[in-house]
Amino acid sequence: MVSTKGIVSDSSTLAGWYKSSHSGGDQGECLEVARGHATVPVRDSKRPTGPALIFPAASWSAFVTAVRGGEFSA
Repeated sequence: MVSTKGIVSDSSTLAGWYKSSHSGGDQGECLEVARGHATVPVRDSKRPTGPALIFPAASWSAFVTAVRGGEFSA
């Protein structure tokens, strides 16, 4: 199901998808993350049968920490 390139072509084959509580409204720019996997699948919430990118758990955790720390502020 997961390719060697870190992509799942049809993310609907994975369970456990959720959207951040910070996502909302009709902006249409939401990501969903799936719980319960050894790696972290991430997909566009508007395309539930589209592809998902797969990240190592440590890399995803570092990214989330950086976002929370304001490292990507405009």
